[in-house]
Amino acid sequence: MRTSDFDYDLPEARIAQVPCEPRDAARLLVDRGASSGSIAYEHRNVHDLPEICRPGDLLVINDTRVLPARLQLARRSGGRAEVLVLEAGNERQWTALVRPGGRLKPGEVLVDRDGHDTVMFIGRVEESDTFVVEFLGDEPVASILDRIGQMPLPPYITASVDHPDRYQTVYARRPASAAAPTAGLHITPELRVRLGESSIDVVRVELVVGLDTFKPVSVDDPRDHLIHSESFQVDEQVMDKIMSAERVVAVGTTSVRTIETAFTTGRLSGRTDLFIHRGYDWKRVDVMMTNFHMPRTTLLVMIDAFVGPRWRDLYAVALDSNYRFLSFGDAMLLDRHAS
Repeated sequence: MRTSDFDYDLPEARIAQVPCEPRDAARLLVDRGASSGSIAYEHRNVHDLPEICRPGDLLVINDTRVLPARLQLARRSGGRAEVLVLEAGNERQWTALVRPGGRLKPGEVLVDRDGHDTVMFIGRVEESDTFVVEFLGDEPVASILDRIGQMPLPPYITASVDHPDRYQTVYARRPASAAAPTAGLHITPELRVRLGESSIDVVRVELVVGLDTFKPVSVDDPRDHLIHSESFQVDEQVMDKIMSAERVVAVGTTSVRTIETAFTTGRLSGRTDLFIHRGYDWKRVDVMMTNFHMPRTTLLVMIDAFVGPRWRDLYAVALDSNYRFLSFGDAMLLDRHAS
């Protein structure tokens, strides 16, 4: 397995800059498997899910909420600095991506636009490209983020977003993540009602989305890529439903990782560094709804493990058919049992 196996040409014009309105009007490329050397598929929309899914299916969503995690700060010397907080280590110290992290000194204080001391740079996490920062003062960290933080849109989204909540799922609950579980951005309250009317139950899990959602694989063999662990939780009643469902339809790669972690480890909460790649023994997820991913990422490696090499044909169809890619783009519905 080589990282180059997961590369493809993504024209910049195909990267969605604004979200679809309404949410569930996004296009949905439905995988119908492959036979005689050719793939079968349908062009649908997300609002067609109640007709595409089967009565008795269980739809699993990740209800994590995105923090306003991007802080535009400055060094006391006058240079600019940016801190993207990823996860709390304790009440005041967080792991973060920091620019220019390589030039900051341990103990250096960064200030906000009003010149107030905001965070102290502690140093690099050992054998990592992340850093530790400590929030200063007595103001709760959540309050600081709400006051001066910005929504951490991916760097490939260069257009301004009128409503920051558009980078949240409508069912998001606990603020904790540094990125959105983007497949869930297409789900609306009305769609959930229609799913219920079609005897398709919807349940929640939580995986705190961190660095690996947007970190490219930089090594030649993707199995040598360092996966950062993330926090997850599955309620016992939800696990019972997942175990007894006729089919499990996971919305997004984060829901997939949560479900498969619970079945692989036997734990309903904790941290996961599960890396799903070619050869993985799938435990419970049958169908995956997911957006189209960046080349050379662990997310694309997971897709390859789920449906095999036909992901390339499906991506080619999507590109030829003017689907919109990445976080604000369209989606696909993959069935690992399709043939």
